[in-house]
Amino acid sequence: MKPRKLKINLSKEIGTVSSLLLLPEDAFALLVLSHGAGAGMEHPFMEMLAQQLAAHKVGTLRFNFAYMEKGGRAPDRPPKAHLAIKAAVKKALKFADGLTLLAGGKSFGGRMTSQVAAKGELEPVKGIVYYGFPLHAPGKPGIERAAHLSDVNVPQLFLQGTRDTLARFDLMEAVCEKLEQARLVKIEGGDHSFKTLKRSGITHEEAVQRLAEETAGFAAKL
Repeated sequence: MKPRKLKINLSKEIGTVSSLLLLPEDAFALLVLSHGAGAGMEHPFMEMLAQQLAAHKVGTLRFNFAYMEKGGRAPDRPPKAHLAIKAAVKKALKFADGLTLLAGGKSFGGRMTSQVAAKGELEPVKGIVYYGFPLHAPGKPGIERAAHLSDVNVPQLFLQGTRDTLARFDLMEAVCEKLEQARLVKIEGGDHSFKTLKRSGITHEEAVQRLAEETAGFAAKL
């Protein structure tokens, strides 16, 4: 399925960013999907995930953060990233009539989305989905980045690989146990990009399919 190209206006100062809407006719949900820090909305992982979600009747609106749109390497500071997420959600509302609206993203994108949600600024959104929440820096385990998650007042779905160097799985379990509306899904053998080892018995494609299945199941219960 081919996505539709759209532009999202952020502000007069920043301008617009590109976005891709992939909305199957039988969709029951629409996910505003933010990319990670090192790759934009057209990265193969993002494309594969969007196509798998479409196969499970979940549409996606992918978009670039401002720094990625301009070819920059350093991610936007939270205020600018938050602005982009809120603008993308506003754009998605134009296509979400009768659909369950979700927001979330890969790594950095998911973390930024959680911060906006924790401030109560994503009111139309019914659930947040994280594809590899970056709980801590590599080799520096901690849970400080999760402090705001208890302020998110909608259900949250965490999809985490067991080999993720940015989120030790036992720490993710401890974080999610303290959240009232959180579900943690273990992707056995998956790293931060959900790439797997041969011995895990699961291919990268199968891992991404699992992400889509779990997202669709989560959306169906909202």
